[in-house]
Amino acid sequence: DRQTLVAVLQFLRRSNLRESEEILRREARLLGDDLGSSVATVASSSSGVAAVAAVPPGKGEVLLGIAGSLPGEGGRPLPAQFYKLLLYAHAFAVGGGVVVEDQPDVSAVLSAYNQQGDPALYEEYYSGLKHFIECSLDCHRAELSQLFYPLFVHMYLELVYNQHESEAKSFFERFHGDQECYYQDDLRVLSSLTKKEHMKGNETMLDFRTSKFVLRISRDSYQLLKRHLQEKQNNQIWNIVQEHLYIDIFDGMPRSKQQIDAMVGSLAGEAKREANKAKVFFGLLKEPEFDVPLDDEDEEGENEEGKPKKKKPKKDSVGSKSKKQDPNAPPQNRIPLPELKDSDKLDKVMNMKEAARRVRLGPECLPSICFYTFLNAYQGLTAVDITDDSSMIVGGFADSTVRVWSVTPKKLRSVKTAADLSLIDKESDDVLERIMDEKTASELKILYGHSGPVYGTSFSPDRNYLLSCSEDGTVRLWSLQTFTCLVGYKGHNYPVWDTQFSPYGYYFVSGGHDRVARLWATDHYQPLRIFAGHLADVTCTRFHPNSNYIATGSADRTIRLWDVLNGNCVRIFTGHKGPIHSLAFSPNGRFLATGATDGRVLLWDIGHGLMVGELKGHTDTIYALRFSRDGEILASGSMDNTVRLWDAVKAFEDLETDDFTTATGHINLPENSQDLLLGTYMTKSTPVIHLHFTRRNLLLAAGAYSSQ
Repeated sequence: DRQTLVAVLQFLRRSNLRESEEILRREARLLGDDLGSSVATVASSSSGVAAVAAVPPGKGEVLLGIAGSLPGEGGRPLPAQFYKLLLYAHAFAVGGGVVVEDQPDVSAVLSAYNQQGDPALYEEYYSGLKHFIECSLDCHRAELSQLFYPLFVHMYLELVYNQHESEAKSFFERFHGDQECYYQDDLRVLSSLTKKEHMKGNETMLDFRTSKFVLRISRDSYQLLKRHLQEKQNNQIWNIVQEHLYIDIFDGMPRSKQQIDAMVGSLAGEAKREANKAKVFFGLLKEPEFDVPLDDEDEEGENEEGKPKKKKPKKDSVGSKSKKQDPNAPPQNRIPLPELKDSDKLDKVMNMKEAARRVRLGPECLPSICFYTFLNAYQGLTAVDITDDSSMIVGGFADSTVRVWSVTPKKLRSVKTAADLSLIDKESDDVLERIMDEKTASELKILYGHSGPVYGTSFSPDRNYLLSCSEDGTVRLWSLQTFTCLVGYKGHNYPVWDTQFSPYGYYFVSGGHDRVARLWATDHYQPLRIFAGHLADVTCTRFHPNSNYIATGSADRTIRLWDVLNGNCVRIFTGHKGPIHSLAFSPNGRFLATGATDGRVLLWDIGHGLMVGELKGHTDTIYALRFSRDGEILASGSMDNTVRLWDAVKAFEDLETDDFTTATGHINLPENSQDLLLGTYMTKSTPVIHLHFTRRNLLLAAGAYSSQ
């Protein structure tokens, strides 16, 4: 915007920063000496510089981009006021409030702690604010108490950075006990930072510095706080609020303690309301139509148990399951999906036949659970997956092997050697049988190739391929025809914690210690998309059933939903108090269930971007979540050696998702999640790390027996 640019250029000229002025002019295409009259007032004050200019939304971004790349005169950096001016200009541009900048380098980040007050008064400032908040009205107290933790951390870091070590220690000792219990782990990290040098390499604190801590507060509570700080002339705290916090103000009733507690707890506070406004196409894609020969006798004439199959009554409904287009579905060609092969169509037909015999689950009809226990794994089992048709199970192990078992009487066989294949009649009907080498038949195949523990495994929907990811930083694609490694995908530089195939095959996602998730296609060496935004490891990844979105859970205690088409983050969900370890989409694509080390399962409405439920019962990390095939039941498996079944229909009915709730985040969670708990099933001493519903709704669970 011209007015803001003029203000900035005038400031540069007054500060004798000609070189920077030129660069800015060139970038903004303001040539000649056309500075115009003094349009914007630039007021210098002790707290920095503010540019008073009316900038329409979205115009300030260009300034921010330049600010990151401007050298000062003679290569020295520009004064802090200049960046501040740009940031304020940008703040006005994006609609008031305080701005989030991109992550700059370490020294630049930490130097923000330079402007300090009197170190001896820090405790007084903090206890003054604490007294004020504790004496305020109940309705404001809960909201304003959110300030305690971010202010405590920033004031402590400011003291440490400016080398007031004894004051920092006494400040920490005095106030760390007041913080909420779910910040204990962060405070442990904080307490180890006692010298300026410690701050340089500490990732957690760098994140805390670079990403503004987001607090959602009602306008009334905010005005109260502002008035108090201005009356008390408490500049130190006000500076921190301006510099390091993002206060997301909403109009309406303040939220209650329960409502706030449900939503806070992540590394960077809550998500801004803006973050969850984008439209998400959560509907399912239309199934391709083809004829389903439902009433013929099955070719084998026998089913698994060995009894002859009965003729089924004619059912039209299965073939014509989703003829109508879901209004919330993405356009069919929004992202390119692989063509259906004949074998895929056959599989779909099989799937529909199985679906016709599916057990309808509900509170009165709970699934049977079949538990696969890995014995003698010596704490070495790190990942499990089961094929969609439940015919194979794979385990990833700490000794870097991947082991595939056949769960049915049909053994695993490799394809014959090239010499033998050339002798086969390619036109014969049973060519697919003939290419298999009977001599290689076995119940178990071991795949060697990784050089570190295998943390994630995933079968392709067509059961021809298997993915595995490891501590060695690679994702490997294995052929289940030859049981050999086809490709090693190198993109992550650190351990890869999870990987998963798209429900349509071809694409897959991986997430790791480098804090990003990557989207790959099996035939590309390089990732197609990189999803960056989490502040800590990406611990788990899941494709949405329509394959247009990917959910990632992270050790920063947030869940993000990413758009595969453009790589944008379209949802940020906060509320867990520990790293996220499991994700599951409901079969209709509308809801997401997430589990974490805090032992809670949270339920989210994707369309409205809201938390709609909290399931309490587990006492340890939840590593496995799965909805039954029709979405009536949610199963959760945990390190507490139990599988629990929850009534998903009841959890999602009568949701209050009116505009007010969506706008302010006033969520109303049912008091008691015990009403939704349908059953708890203990194992002897086996943590549950994977769950899977078969096509007929039998629940398969897996884990390794631990002898302690």
